[in-house]
Amino acid sequence: MRAVLLLFQALSGLKVNFSKSLLVGTNVAPSWLNEAAMVLNCKVGVIPFMYLGLPIGGNACRLSFWEPLLKRFKSRLSGWKLKHLSLGGHLVLLKSVLSSLPFYALSFFKAPSCIVSSIESMLNFFFFFFGGE
Repeated sequence: MRAVLLLFQALSGLKVNFSKSLLVGTNVAPSWLNEAAMVLNCKVGVIPFMYLGLPIGGNACRLSFWEPLLKRFKSRLSGWKLKHLSLGGHLVLLKSVLSSLPFYALSFFKAPSCIVSSIESMLNFFFFFFGGE
């Protein structure tokens, strides 16, 4: 496995950072997984895990699956109440960046209606608060 990854590295010009990598297995003995992680010099991961900001291996029908996205969304909203931005700056941030955050997650997973309405209500509140259309 390591030889294949090193060959990929040589052919593509990309570097595989084994110290940041996770080895996750399904239907694999934990002892084999630990040995393989030692050979690859990486960590053993468990399902569910986060990949590119999205939870992988969880149940998208459960509300707990969407909690990290909602927390990240709320933290971004609260961070952009800065006085250094004009009203137009607030609107540009809200409309372009924040509108795309939920669309990224929703392009992979089907969210329960309560999650969608929660995201919509947060966006509507801030569009109204900052004078959006």
